[in-house]
Order: sequence, then C-alpha cells, then structure tokens
Amino acid sequence: MADKILIVGATGLIGGLLTHKLVGQGVDKQMHLLLRRPYREDVGKAKVHVQLQENWPATIAKIKPDIVISCLGSTMKKSGTKEDFAAVDRDLVGAVAAAAKAAGARQFISISSVMADSSASSFYLKTKGEAEDLLRAQKFDRLDIIRPGLLRGDRTNESRLGESLAIAASPVMDLLLHGKFRRYRSILASDVADAIMALMGESASGNFVHENDDVWAVV
Repeated sequence: MADKILIVGATGLIGGLLTHKLVGQGVDKQMHLLLRRPYREDVGKAKVHVQLQENWPATIAKIKPDIVISCLGSTMKKSGTKEDFAAVDRDLVGAVAAAAKAAGARQFISISSVMADSSASSFYLKTKGEAEDLLRAQKFDRLDIIRPGLLRGDRTNESRLGESLAIAASPVMDLLLHGKFRRYRSILASDVADAIMALMGESASGNFVHENDDVWAVV
C-alpha cells in the first residue's frame, strides 16, 4: 500500500511547489493537505482539509498519515508580534508533530532555518530551534529537518522587501561564501521541494539535519 502523505503549509512558497510537483508525479491520490484557508490551486485527487488550527490534531488523527511534511512558516512582519510568530512557527509545528506521532506517522519532514538553535540570542532563530526540539521529542522513526539558506522563488501571495533586496544581492554574496559558510548561500525553493521528495519514504531511521549542501546533493 502506498504511503499516505500529509502536507501542512501547502499555501507557502515551498509547500506550494511541493504540492504541484507531487500532483505532477501522480502522487495526488494518497495526498492530504491540511490548511488554515482555502487552497485555490489544482491539487488533482488530493484531499483538502480546511480547518481551524484547534481542530488540526483531530483531523490528523482521522487521516492517520504515514509521512507528514511541515512547510509551516511565517515572518515577524506578517505575524505582527513575537507571540503570534511563535504560535505558528513553534507551537503549531509542535502540535502537528505531536498529533502526527499519536496518529502513527513514522516520518516527519520539516522546513526550519539555517542557524536554528533554541539557545540563540535571535528570537527568530531561537523559535525555530525550539520547534526543532519539539520535533525531536516526538521520537519519530525518521525525522528530517531541512535548514535552507535564503530562499529564492516567486512569492505571489506576499511582498517581502528586505528579502527581495537580499535575493537581488545573492549572486554576488553567494560567491563570497565558501566552506562552512556555504550553508548561508541562497537556495532555490524548488530545490528544497525536490529534496523533500527525495527524502520521502527513506528507510534509514534516526534524526537528520539537512543544510544547503545536503539539499543540493539529493536533487
């Protein structure tokens, strides 16, 4: 029987690309999308669940996914407050992971951030690190945490001026980042989506962290 796949955060940059690629490969029959708002793109035969966040654990329990992919993520500007940012990027990610484990999921794949660390002084990186700690605490058979550098891609649903300026400068900046600093290079969101697809269903157990070079190695 094919693995049942659940994607949360399908309306974001990476989640949208991943969904489109999986539909194109004919994986849509075993796909479920769990969303906070309606999804207006073609998802083939995938099942779409639009629910309030508080109902997500019960929905995950009904789906009983084998593989859960979290592309959840916001920004401080979009969230408005630190509390609202953490509510999505840490608390909601953690709640999804706990519900997935309880429902029997064996693999969890999550998008984090380069330099994520629960002891970081930066609130953003600290929050991302705390989310990673919550994922590890669930003890999935296999946990894949992807820590990309600056994401490049077409964000059609929001404008990020600072990020756009950084992306414009990235061709020059990337040339200056070598060795251990390659993790900070910009990376195509489509490459990250391809890496997720390559990691889905991997049989080796354990916790794995994938930075830029790891992503490029599998796409």
